[in-house]
Amino acid sequence: MSLTLPPRWQAMLLGWGCVGPVYHTLGALPRAAWVVPETALDRAIAFDPAGVWLYLSFFALVPCAYFACPPQRLRWLMHAFQLCALACLLIFLAWPSTLVYPPLPADGIDSEALRLLIGIDSPLNCLPSLHGALGLLAVAALWERERPWRSTAFALWGLLIFHATIETRRHLVIDLGAGLALGAAAAWLSRYLLHRRMQ
Repeated sequence: MSLTLPPRWQAMLLGWGCVGPVYHTLGALPRAAWVVPETALDRAIAFDPAGVWLYLSFFALVPCAYFACPPQRLRWLMHAFQLCALACLLIFLAWPSTLVYPPLPADGIDSEALRLLIGIDSPLNCLPSLHGALGLLAVAALWERERPWRSTAFALWGLLIFHATIETRRHLVIDLGAGLALGAAAAWLSRYLLHRRMQ
């Protein structure tokens, strides 16, 4: 008897499931990396480990997108995630990047949570920010004009996650901007390719 996953589970596995191996495999390769420069906007957002909880909530936002988006957007979302994975495979391989990470405060539950995250995260692969790219795609998939309150809540959640990526210094503004640009490009290209396929 064959085991078939429900369509939304399949889409998440084939979409989001492509991203992790690319990120972690290339992040584990010891390489010289370009240091992303800090900007005035980064300095205006104070480093605060408390942002780690919003940063981690990204891992709830993405499943929300796959399980709560309109069914007709599911294939588009999956392909857009795959395109982001492919683009990042090329970028992370050719142009590894890092940043100057600030020291963590010695104690506190926020610092401990961030310390645990740092222990399993890669110091490389900063640009483009996958939190930015995939977060934008998740919010776009969940946006419905007919449900403005829900859509606004998801958009606000996404914005808070973007802020937290800088607040926790897991990324800088340049990384985030590049990630948002990648997400927008993947969204357009995925829609274009699906439209061409249906013609």
